[in-house]
Amino acid sequence: MVLSTTTDQKFMQAAVTEAEIAKDLGEVPIGAVIVFDGEIIGRGHNLRETSNDPTTHAEMVAIRQAAEHIGHWRLLDCTLYVTLEPCVMCMGAIILARVPRLVYACRDPKAGAVGSIYDFAQDERFNHKVEVTEGVLGAECSQLLSGFFKELRAGKKSQKTL
Repeated sequence: MVLSTTTDQKFMQAAVTEAEIAKDLGEVPIGAVIVFDGEIIGRGHNLRETSNDPTTHAEMVAIRQAAEHIGHWRLLDCTLYVTLEPCVMCMGAIILARVPRLVYACRDPKAGAVGSIYDFAQDERFNHKVEVTEGVLGAECSQLLSGFFKELRAGKKSQKTL
């Protein structure tokens, strides 16, 4: 694990903004940005419900946009910032896109693939390793997620009583 910087906090805040967009759409509030040479070249937020596409996680959307921006599938010298620990699918894409650095806010104990359930970032069997920084704006992102699910449960509970 690498220590975070004020630059990491700045770009994680941009990922939080993406997560808030997802929340406003009724999506699980997860956001991601990809940075190259100090500039955001890819943005994404969860769109699974909106698109009816299980692959439209925030990371996947940001990776597609960044690759289009660069004009190549290899996202060398880029950093991916995401508000929740990536899942198996997203870590696979991060590794395949050759993203060298990942910064995430909070762990996902149910689906995380960067240490919670699996640790794809350091698995020696892959041909690419990902440097990881964990916990940047972690409390804020954790609260955003738990608040969303609390509201969702309260809404379902009130519908049952109607």
